[in-house]
Amino acid sequence: MKQLFDDLSVEISKITTRKYSTSFSIGIYFLQPCIRDAVYSIYGFVRVADEIVDSFEGYNKQQLLSHFRNDTYRALEAGISTNPILNAFQKVVNQYRVPHELINAFLESMEMDLAKVEYTEQKYQQYIYGSAEVVGLMCLCVFCNGDRQYYEQLKPYAMRLGAAFQKVNFLRDAKSDYELLDRTYFPDVNLQNFNCEAKRQIEADIEADFREALTGIKMLPASSKTGVYLAYVYYNSLFKKIKKLPAREILQQRIRINNTRKIGLMLNSLLQQKMNWI
Repeated sequence: MKQLFDDLSVEISKITTRKYSTSFSIGIYFLQPCIRDAVYSIYGFVRVADEIVDSFEGYNKQQLLSHFRNDTYRALEAGISTNPILNAFQKVVNQYRVPHELINAFLESMEMDLAKVEYTEQKYQQYIYGSAEVVGLMCLCVFCNGDRQYYEQLKPYAMRLGAAFQKVNFLRDAKSDYELLDRTYFPDVNLQNFNCEAKRQIEADIEADFREALTGIKMLPASSKTGVYLAYVYYNSLFKKIKKLPAREILQQRIRINNTRKIGLMLNSLLQQKMNWI
């Protein structure tokens, strides 16, 4: 029975999510069961593509990403794939009518990571849209369950949340991106002379994204609000920790939130949701 393979495909996407991201795994757990598998399947897809460009040293990344792209489109057209990650993903795309433009933009951003890019403001915005904002929009298709009017209403807020997450990631991972992958995403910023003024400008941009995103989170359906808010709280907490550090420390360590703190954030978020504070 194909259902057995479909179940296995989703299970592999779950394992992939839990292996790579404790934070998103917790957030997904607090989505209602009817949409959890779909979000696991989206995360599994984007995680594999990201690993190709970030981790597969010594292999032909361009060729691997090209094969992954072709296999993705074949899966979407056929409605099945022998690759479990793609099999789970195509089901979500086809069931929730995820626009293929979002998938195209995501894969284009992944391809940008294969070469040394001097990020202008335009390329920076293009990369953030493709690497993060569209992932939020894919999930929003699931949250809105095919209601296009609702989707369009929440779309700008979902994009701002995805942008905030990605920019926080850029600050958190600045050391490894620069030293290991030779990447600098922020336009007109020299990380060798990264100073407090440059850091403050980036932080002001992130704060604006978070502020707008929270408005949209409050408008989400009950099936997704708690899980998305939990992810928001975690990333905002990480951002506040980064804000307290001097610019020079960003390139000396990868900033983290420990598991005890994550549990505290989770409990506080659940309390706020229960008391209807969001």
